[in-house]
Amino acid sequence: MSALVRTYLLQTEAEKHEHGRAESPVSIAALPPRYEREVADPRDSYADCTTMVAMIERQPVGVVIIRIDGGDAEIKRLWTDPDFRGRGLGSALLDAALALTSGRVRLSVWDWRAPAIRLYESRGFERVASWDDREGLVCMMRPDHTVPLR
Repeated sequence: MSALVRTYLLQTEAEKHEHGRAESPVSIAALPPRYEREVADPRDSYADCTTMVAMIERQPVGVVIIRIDGGDAEIKRLWTDPDFRGRGLGSALLDAALALTSGRVRLSVWDWRAPAIRLYESRGFERVASWDDREGLVCMMRPDHTVPLR
């Protein structure tokens, strides 16, 4: 799982640079400090979360990490390897995570990730006032379990 999280974070940091939201492209040795623990020890970082990994031919190709607190939840990470996109893996991971709770679910996503935003909207997520002050971060909430899973 560490490799999946590392690849996700490196891709995100590279995209931030492409969209003018980061100083320079980042290497694995230079991930922002807030991510070091997450990469070094994802099991500890996500100890209070449920993690599901998508596998193809014994290769991990996607991950969803959801933290459920009481009746509400937050999707902390949802990512699929770009080489395996277009196969419904992201949808399957999201649906599996949403099946764990009937309460509100929140998440955040960068504004340039239009396909992810469309996926979230198709599952009943709506844009809400931001709880994070980073420019370009879209905060979304699924009010409850009224929208059926697809």
